[in-house]
Amino acid sequence: MIILGVESTAHTFGIGVISEKGEILANVKDMFTSKGGLIPDEVVEHHQKVAEVVLEKAFKQGKVSWSDIDFIAYSAGPGLDPALWVGYHKVKAWAKEHGKKLVGVNHCCAHLSIGKMFNKLDDPCYLYVSGVNTQIVVEEDGKYRVMGETLDLGLGNMLDKFGRIVKIGFPAGPEIEKLALKGKYVDLPYVVKGMDVSFSGILTKVEQLLDKGISKEDLCFSMQETCFAMLAEVVERAMAHTGKNELLLVGGVGANKRLCEMLDIMCKERGAKFFKVPMDLAGDQGAMIAWEGYLRQKEFGDVEVRPHWRVDED
Repeated sequence: MIILGVESTAHTFGIGVISEKGEILANVKDMFTSKGGLIPDEVVEHHQKVAEVVLEKAFKQGKVSWSDIDFIAYSAGPGLDPALWVGYHKVKAWAKEHGKKLVGVNHCCAHLSIGKMFNKLDDPCYLYVSGVNTQIVVEEDGKYRVMGETLDLGLGNMLDKFGRIVKIGFPAGPEIEKLALKGKYVDLPYVVKGMDVSFSGILTKVEQLLDKGISKEDLCFSMQETCFAMLAEVVERAMAHTGKNELLLVGGVGANKRLCEMLDIMCKERGAKFFKVPMDLAGDQGAMIAWEGYLRQKEFGDVEVRPHWRVDED
């Protein structure tokens, strides 16, 4: 069985091709970038423009054609509503033209399942950190349970908002990581509330310090150290509570080397093992959608678009 997966929840239009054995045959994407952040109309225009090109490249990379594809999985949500709809209309047209079944899947679950499959794990504690999402997730009786999450901004969004303020472009994470290497620590709010975290107050404080002349390098370093320490604390508490000894980091922010370093130290200190996914699977891409589609092919069909679909709803 060969599955085509289409990702279009936010800035990335991606297409992956994967086999039922988890072999990634192709994984191609084109990401919207700008100096002004994620602008919905421009994202839609971008996705419409690149969709056929990305498909052609994926078929060429995977050495497959429509006749090889068993069904199409697509990201039904959660995500940016206009981006989801442009992706849905595109896969709907492809499915009709080539006689393929559609399987709408949860984008967040796809991040978890591709990481679990890639690392060959049985029962990890997940830390999912992307633009909108910051969650600590575990599996219980075949269902996902959110043990903790952000109370306001996702960490990636917070970093992107800072990026717009200091004009370092979108997405801001990679540039913030570079700038942090030149910075030193300044005090920022440390906001952990039980198993949850909050980032909006940190962003407000950072803006105030920027106005007072604190360098962007110092602020980047301090944001990373503070926010990553908050995540390490709540994840360690989740692992202690559940007795799990494997931690899997997924999502685009998981590409940050300092975050990985801090989580690895925490795991080693408690006798646990830390896992992550490679760069090409950390961010949004189509291979994870294809794999989640394979896993959920009997549960979901054409569910159209679900912008607020939580990981623990199904």
